[in-house]
Amino acid sequence: MVICAFKIEIMSFKKSVLLFSLLIVALCCNNTSTKNSVSSTAADNSFPAITEASAKLPLELIKLPKGFSISVFAEVEDARSMVLTPNGTLFVGNRGEDKVYAVKDTDGDFKADKKWVIASGLNMPNGVAFRDGDLYVAEVNQIHKFTGIESKLAAPGKSQIVYDKFPTEKHHGWKYIAFGPDGKLYVPVGAPCNICESKDPVFASITRMNADGSGLEVYANGVRNTVGFTWHPETKNIWFTDNGRDMMGDDTPPCELNIATKAGQHFGYPYCHGGTIKDPEFGNKRFCSEFVQPAQNLGAHVAPLGLKFYTASMFPAEYKNQIILAEHGSWNRSKKSGYKLSLVKVDKSNSASSYTTFASGWLDEATQKVWGRPVDVLLLPDGSMLVSDDYAGVIYRISYKG
Repeated sequence: MVICAFKIEIMSFKKSVLLFSLLIVALCCNNTSTKNSVSSTAADNSFPAITEASAKLPLELIKLPKGFSISVFAEVEDARSMVLTPNGTLFVGNRGEDKVYAVKDTDGDFKADKKWVIASGLNMPNGVAFRDGDLYVAEVNQIHKFTGIESKLAAPGKSQIVYDKFPTEKHHGWKYIAFGPDGKLYVPVGAPCNICESKDPVFASITRMNADGSGLEVYANGVRNTVGFTWHPETKNIWFTDNGRDMMGDDTPPCELNIATKAGQHFGYPYCHGGTIKDPEFGNKRFCSEFVQPAQNLGAHVAPLGLKFYTASMFPAEYKNQIILAEHGSWNRSKKSGYKLSLVKVDKSNSASSYTTFASGWLDEATQKVWGRPVDVLLLPDGSMLVSDDYAGVIYRISYKG
């Protein structure tokens, strides 16, 4: 009997310890959940746009022309393409993640303080565009529209599918989108490979459509993979970057900056690269002279992405109507290239006349270590420039004081 009583007491003690442990765990979990909800989400469902995380970035390593400075405007994970509304809301897409964000500087100090998740669960929502109060988001195979988005940042609701017939291939499937001066939405469709001929003419092209998704047409052909384009402020011609093919060595072929002056032009892929270099697999099928020559050959494997003409007045006069271009950086070169912002000057004949570095320092040339990769650029109303970085997970602001 004594032994049985002893066993019962031991079992009761173990049950008490177990119940106490479960109670502690429950309390801890509840406290953690409450703490996170209070610290990360406000009443309007926004999150802080800047935390202590970005303070560790070595911005002092960025080399800029004299008089320029760089700071962190916002923290956005995998920050890719950007579009700014007239009311000052910045929308940001991403490629490696599944979300689209909205960011706002509500107090005018040139640092964003609020951030919202507009959509999640999307398939490489790289591209964002804005028109007449509506946000357009590009997935690999379809275009979404969020109507009246700025009045619904806290609860955007379900999107409308504008177009859903783009290819589903993910190789070069992520898209940069923008509305042109003609009011049409321009949407590129990258080649579904490193180098190949495709029977479907929509591949390796830039398409355009009406804002409601109707009237799709191929605007430019022979474009391997553009993830950035813009329009000249005077001629209204579209200028676009194009990523050169891989597996032809460290220094061949160059990536390209191109100009399309009308619909139907062909820019060489997969037959000709850089205007003069025959492709080893397909080059004998067409002559390089058949195609539109690049406006400017860029570095090999630098992966040029977003670009903008500088049309504001904060920067010195020499930058007026010149191109700032983001070079995302190489992935398969023995010595890395890119990881910088370049300046392409355009002469009075609207042709590229020079190609130089504007900002560098995200790549340590000596150690070959990288801490940032520029993706897209755009201008703020005060004339400063925003630059997204999907590697560091931030958006920078570059300003000039002289």
